[in-house]
Amino acid sequence: MTPAPHAPELRAAARHIGRRRFLTVTGAAAALAFAVNLPGTAHAAELDAKKITEDPFTLGVASGDPQPGSVLLWTRLATRPYEPDSGLPRSRVPLRWELAHDSGFTRVARRGSVTAHPEFHHSVHVAVSGLGYDRPYYYRFRAGSWISPTGRTRTAPARSARIGELKLAAVSCQAYHDGYFTAYKHLAEQELDVVFHLGDYLYEYAVNAVGGARNYTDRRLPAHFNRETVTLEDYRLRYGLYKSDPDLKAAHAAHPFVVTWDDHETENNYAGDIPENGAPPEEFLLRRAAAYRAYFENQPLRRPQQPEGPDMRLYRRLHFGRLAQFDILDTRQYRSDQAYGDGWQVPGPESENPARTLTGAAQERWLLDGWQSSRALWNVVPQQVTFAQRRSVPTGTFKFSMDAWDGYPASRDRVLAGAEAAGIENLMVLTGDVHVGYGFDLKKDFDDPASRTVGTELVATSISSGKDGVDKPGNWENLTQANPHMKFYNGRRGYVTVTLGEQQARADFRTVGAVTTPGAPITTAASFVTEAGDPGLKPV
Repeated sequence: MTPAPHAPELRAAARHIGRRRFLTVTGAAAALAFAVNLPGTAHAAELDAKKITEDPFTLGVASGDPQPGSVLLWTRLATRPYEPDSGLPRSRVPLRWELAHDSGFTRVARRGSVTAHPEFHHSVHVAVSGLGYDRPYYYRFRAGSWISPTGRTRTAPARSARIGELKLAAVSCQAYHDGYFTAYKHLAEQELDVVFHLGDYLYEYAVNAVGGARNYTDRRLPAHFNRETVTLEDYRLRYGLYKSDPDLKAAHAAHPFVVTWDDHETENNYAGDIPENGAPPEEFLLRRAAAYRAYFENQPLRRPQQPEGPDMRLYRRLHFGRLAQFDILDTRQYRSDQAYGDGWQVPGPESENPARTLTGAAQERWLLDGWQSSRALWNVVPQQVTFAQRRSVPTGTFKFSMDAWDGYPASRDRVLAGAEAAGIENLMVLTGDVHVGYGFDLKKDFDDPASRTVGTELVATSISSGKDGVDKPGNWENLTQANPHMKFYNGRRGYVTVTLGEQQARADFRTVGAVTTPGAPITTAASFVTEAGDPGLKPV
């Protein structure tokens, strides 16, 4: 099926105003509907929640972005998540929420009320503060007589606190049509403090009636999923499909998530306001605004991340005591276009142009300034695309991925120089995107294997994208030989867990044998440590 068009009035509004700021004009903002930050129909009727006759919590609950004494709670009401209106009228719905010290809610720490507005597809984002530091809490929502599933979350420790250990997981790339989210079932059962999602939470590609590689025999998905997402309604529906998955819901309920996007939440390999398919920028920015709006509606994000039209400040910083600082990046929204037409290409003057940027100037300054003031033992950078150099072959003419940091080497050099200038001794980059697990030593000079190691990079394989995968992909020999700083390479699905400690960090690459059939067990493919003050991955 072909993508549904944007409404004609939205196209007309976009044609008559500028590229980047087209949603700030009052008339255009009204026409585009999703340009404003606050609900535009404040006088919408209020629905009596007692009249909701079907479970409105089909998408579960989530929490995110833990801060000292504070956490963000999320849910979205949807009695029928596969329908455009999610089964609810365009009315305000009052909700109540509770946060307690115990799963039985006998010791309630905070409670309150919030309104689910139709303009935000009945999603709510509740920032709860005044809580204890570094403590677990349980939470739930109520709508009329309906009670949501219970979620478990955790606050961050005080900035000055000395904590001995932090357990995290990094996940990425969950194409629904490529298989089951089995890895999330196992993730939900692990003891973790926080989960970092590094992008491709959703894919814009069509999902057929049997769920692609899931090959359902007990259900048929609606035909409107069998097209690429373009409009706000398309993206909202696709989140309804993804977030209905029981394993994804279990993971969100079990742990707080810190999310950032990559490309597929909007469109494959877009760069700033430049789309993959050569569409006019004003047309693409309509799509980007729709994608960003739906992303915010469906993720546990705080108010500063709420989008304004096609712009959304997603990069941000979190602290976990004196042990770790996390600088979460956005390498899509501000980047220069990929050199040489994208893909794997021989590097040259275009890709090596020092003016090129992956982060944009403002985000780069923010990152380097944050390192200058960091007092954390571990400085961790959750982001999207492969940071380390990755030659395609060990001899002859090699190629680099123009979508990764290899396509923006000057940008990478500035980041590494900034870390060195700030005295960052324990740099760790967390990466997604490539549907394989990698472990890299980050080198001061990647072309010299004897060069000093300045950090480590852990690349989380996909949850499902790429289908089942194999332990050794076809290019395993070439990549491992061409890149001696590559210490691990595995092509199965799964995730990586990291335990940050005062003496060392330990990484465990967790993999499942299959995702095209449900229920596969999980194993640890490999484990490594990197010692504080002596970066470099060492097998356990």
